[in-house]
Amino acid sequence: MELATQALGGNRYALARLISLVEDDGAEARAALTALYPRTGQAHIVGVTGAPGTGKSTLVNQLAQSLRERDQTVGIVAVDPSSPFTGGAMLGDRVRMRDLAGDPGVFIRSMATRGNLGGLARATRDVVKVLDAVGFAVVLVETVGAGQSEVEIARTAHTTVVVEAPGLGDEMQALKAGLMEIADVLVVNKADRPGAANTARALEMVLDRSAPRPNLSSGDGETRQLWEPPILQTVALDGSGVPQVLDAVAAHREHLRASGLWSELERERVREELLSLLQQELLRRTVARVGEEQVQAWTAQIAARQVDVYTAVHEILGE
Repeated sequence: MELATQALGGNRYALARLISLVEDDGAEARAALTALYPRTGQAHIVGVTGAPGTGKSTLVNQLAQSLRERDQTVGIVAVDPSSPFTGGAMLGDRVRMRDLAGDPGVFIRSMATRGNLGGLARATRDVVKVLDAVGFAVVLVETVGAGQSEVEIARTAHTTVVVEAPGLGDEMQALKAGLMEIADVLVVNKADRPGAANTARALEMVLDRSAPRPNLSSGDGETRQLWEPPILQTVALDGSGVPQVLDAVAAHREHLRASGLWSELERERVREELLSLLQQELLRRTVARVGEEQVQAWTAQIAARQVDVYTAVHEILGE
């Protein structure tokens, strides 16, 4: 496909158009993804998540700048809330990342969630594949910041950075939301504010109180050492602590490679995506076969308590 070829050649306009095509889905988009797929699997995908107000966008901006200082190319996928009027992204992240504008080694894309749960847009994974295929060494995926649903990022990223901030009353919320379980690197941002040390200590206590997980067996008799998430403090506004975060992210990547977990994560990610797409496609085909009128008829019967939903499903599937 011409757009894919041009994007691979470094044409940023073609890359932007290709991503728009992927977001809209369709036969052309799938053909392009098929052509690009053999080139994927090289980028380090880093998710950045946490509650609203923790400074995720500012931190991502600084991470990208620091990566460029280390001569690494960076793709950024910023998943914004959808506009209630247009359904498009609010573009708040792109406004806050103006410092990166004009750098040929950085590509920023804001995406709307379009009502999807999990803090990630429907096409986020495909956009990440495109950025990976065209050669960006690191792809940063910043999520909306919507609480418990943010754990979806762990199914997309190799390394997940969970951002907290003092004064939000969210120290324990991280544990409740399941974010602590997915954190590979914990960051207390806005560390120049009162209470930052308390927030860091609270996170340490949560980690200490978590049930210890056994070291993993590699399957060949060897034992893999468990990764212990570091707790780091940053002031993203001036870049303080950001190099240390990048060092931790790089160390996690090396841990995954050395332990063999990188390939396991890849397989898990592929399996999750395969099952998700199968589910979507089978639902689409079933509804198309049954017809909307029959779906409405079954809905009316279930609502009237004439039949239960499990019986309806078995009948629809012809079981």
